Amino acid sequence: MPDFWTRSGFALVTRDENGRHLVTDDLLRAFWMRPEVAPDEDDSCDAERALHTLIMEDPKRSVSKSQIDGMADPDIRENYAVLLEFTARLIAAGTLEGCYLGLFQGDGPGSRVPALFLDQLVEVIVRGILDDVNDPYRARAAEALFREQNATIEQGNILLGDTETVEMYATTGGMGNLGQLITEGGTPLRKIDLDVMIDENQDLYWDRSDRHDMVLDVSFTRPGLDALCRVLEAWTAHMLNVRVSIQPVQKITDEKWAWHIGLDAESTALLNDLYAGTELEEGRMERLLSLFRLEITDQASVIPELQGKPIYMALTMTPGKRVRLKPQNLLTNLPMTGSA
Repeated sequence: MPDFWTRSGFALVTRDENGRHLVTDDLLRAFWMRPEVAPDEDDSCDAERALHTLIMEDPKRSVSKSQIDGMADPDIRENYAVLLEFTARLIAAGTLEGCYLGLFQGDGPGSRVPALFLDQLVEVIVRGILDDVNDPYRARAAEALFREQNATIEQGNILLGDTETVEMYATTGGMGNLGQLITEGGTPLRKIDLDVMIDENQDLYWDRSDRHDMVLDVSFTRPGLDALCRVLEAWTAHMLNVRVSIQPVQKITDEKWAWHIGLDAESTALLNDLYAGTELEEGRMERLLSLFRLEITDQASVIPELQGKPIYMALTMTPGKRVRLKPQNLLTNLPMTGSA
């Protein structure tokens, strides 16, 4: 099995007997080495350096408010408070899955966990889910669960490119700081096209997975869309122990449509309006990228009034052509009984 996403942090965790990813000291240390909190050689005060050293020695140690207040920079104090709150949740949960689920249940929504930390949890978890999957389409499709995508419609094809990578190429031509200097100097760069993943080049993905520079075609009937369905199935099974079947559909013709889940904020609002029969403003349906039909395998775990009925899902781009899939929506919006 090729290694991939080597910077995800997956190598820093271990698993329990249920396959859940355990919160390790090494993973916590990686969070504390982020540039937002790692001491700066020139600007960090002695109190900040001392506290950071203590945390790196024992990342599960308790930190008092007075230790944080002793640091000179108010922005650093705020960053420490936010990261300590997040790591405390991780430590209390014991597993990445437990922490992630807890953030969207009970008092979780009120937490101050930045999106970048949530994305890193998802990346590590999904990397583990795919550890025995030798399919580059699925690995590339799984990136959409924790990295924003840019959607492009070309000749009816729906193409997803990593937003950060697309923007980097747009400003630097893929040449980094040198490219930025060239463009700022007014010199046009040679147009560089990102590779669309196809059967002939799919295996190139493994060596460049950390670059996030392959485009995924998620048009209807294409392998990329099927791969996304399989990833979402595996995500639901791993996180909830609920088996589901997900298939793309071209439209919803079900007169008994009873339940739906938006895979992003735009889709949630769109499906709500379609279900209610609300008239849509011009151009809104054009932002709909994909529709899906989900069926839960164990119907006994579904609330009685929805047993035997499919669940419809949608993926939509924003007016700015961004796609921000929210994998938590699948975990919190399934019509399951309390015992499921």
